[in-house]
Amino acid sequence: MVTVTEQAVSQVTDIMKSEQKEGLILRLGVGGGGCSGLEYYMGFDEKIADSDETFESFGLKIVVDKESMPYLDGTTLDFSNDMMNSGFVFNNPNAARTCGCGKSFCG
Repeated sequence: MVTVTEQAVSQVTDIMKSEQKEGLILRLGVGGGGCSGLEYYMGFDEKIADSDETFESFGLKIVVDKESMPYLDGTTLDFSNDMMNSGFVFNNPNAARTCGCGKSFCG
């Protein structure tokens, strides 16, 4: 399961509104790349594939493809708005090592 905090859902909803993409699905996943080997990605999608895992958090529908799910299971997506760092934060218990930017990890 993947959890998205209320703060992150609020930020995603604001982005959807500003980009006129209301009603779309938040797609989370991982792919090869980044300085630690795997890189997080997030975006909007219109469709759910048969192999996608689906979740809902604070009214937002979230999907993760089956290849990414082992890497993201148990992850919490949050949004930080502090003075030093502002942006989405993946809190992933499966990450053996993360890079300084927080966007890539080693599983």
